[in-house]
Amino acid sequence: MGEVKVIGASLSSFCCRIEWALKLKGVEYEYIEEDSRNKSPILLQYNPVHKKIPVLVHNGKPVAESLVILEYIDETWQENPLLPKDPLEKSTARFWARFVDEKCILSAWDACRAEEHEKERAVESAQESLGIIDKLIEGKKFLEEKP
Repeated sequence: MGEVKVIGASLSSFCCRIEWALKLKGVEYEYIEEDSRNKSPILLQYNPVHKKIPVLVHNGKPVAESLVILEYIDETWQENPLLPKDPLEKSTARFWARFVDEKCILSAWDACRAEEHEKERAVESAQESLGIIDKLIEGKKFLEEKP
């Protein structure tokens, strides 16, 4: 279904999720490693607004922002759906994906970068966010089939 490239960084969880989705879908792609300190001309060409990774390039057209890219992948390559078919289950999955992005990942980064006098509160905030996810998945197996 055309040429697919991923511009990313191997240590980025946002980029890893794009690679996982493409692999689950069986989509072949070229991976372009980006240096986060020195933005490449290709990154600036394909994501001139945010100038950040990941970027999916499909047939020369860019798609930016990891959750948007995941939706694009799921809608473009419809085999092996990433989300449930049921609209309520799908919206619930999207809610938790955004929660992880907006709460868990950001609070973990804040805890890592916090000044000494802010560190305790930042760590508590990260633990609180992760605790919510921990309760959500308690007793469940990864990728467990529904009865």
